[in-house]
Amino acid sequence: MKATTNAKIITAALCITALFGCQKGSTGSTAETKKEGPVVAEVNGSTITTGDFNNELKALPEYLKNMAETPQGRKEMLDTMVIRELILQQASKDGLDKSPEITQKLADLRKRLIVEAFLKKRVETDVKVGDDDLKKFYEQNKEKFRTGEQVRASHILVKTEKEAKDILAQIKAGGKFEDLAKKHSVDASASHGGDLGWFGKGSMVPAFEKAVSALKEGQVSDVVKSDFGYHIIKLTGKRPAGIRPFEDVKEQIKAAIMPSKQQEEFQKIKDELKKSAKIDIKEDVLNTLGSAKGDGKPAEAPAAPAAPEKK
Repeated sequence: MKATTNAKIITAALCITALFGCQKGSTGSTAETKKEGPVVAEVNGSTITTGDFNNELKALPEYLKNMAETPQGRKEMLDTMVIRELILQQASKDGLDKSPEITQKLADLRKRLIVEAFLKKRVETDVKVGDDDLKKFYEQNKEKFRTGEQVRASHILVKTEKEAKDILAQIKAGGKFEDLAKKHSVDASASHGGDLGWFGKGSMVPAFEKAVSALKEGQVSDVVKSDFGYHIIKLTGKRPAGIRPFEDVKEQIKAAIMPSKQQEEFQKIKDELKKSAKIDIKEDVLNTLGSAKGDGKPAEAPAAPAAPEKK
């Protein structure tokens, strides 16, 4: 009963996401773009192609993608895309796509998208952090990368012992652990083949940790019960205590120093643009912003506290 309810909730989320998604080439205020792939549906002469469908699929949150890849999920998603196309067509007939409100919002959206594209190129794409910068940071902060003994494991988490035993039997018969994790596990790690990454002592619940400590690298556990359900665990790596090698933490360092590099680049862009621009800030008007009355008059400054009386 609970599984059915969860499936209905996910299906509803899928439909809502697709309904408010941004399908390229939809009838409405946006121009028709080049269609890709065979036509999967026609709606009053307008077409929805496999390219349109795949674009929608790519834009879905990760937790909905698996749902949309089932036959029922694909059917629900396409039906929602059809409904959205019908709404767009009717809204166009009603003239809503040309209303002042929509026109203004489209103009604002266009500005935001252009600014976003500019900054993405100049700040995200063009800013690079070289190996020299990464190694310098590593050498200056080695103690930050000291860890205790760690292990790496993958798991398959299911709700019932019977299902766990069935999956374990498939693994023993030669089934690939990662593929079975993607298919059956209810944990967020399923999309990564059950991989939980590296972790140290005390990071996992006791039952899980006890099972991991008894495994050799590459070995798969029996069914392990915890408060979360039933696990099948595979130990995929071990590393001793000490300072982690540069190559292991390279991406971590990059993620740590990239924001400051991007902030520096953003400041350079601001200074560069202002240098060649003529800017006149109207301080008197600026001071009216945030006025409680909203009447264009400067907000009154709060009264100074009265001086204490002399005794």
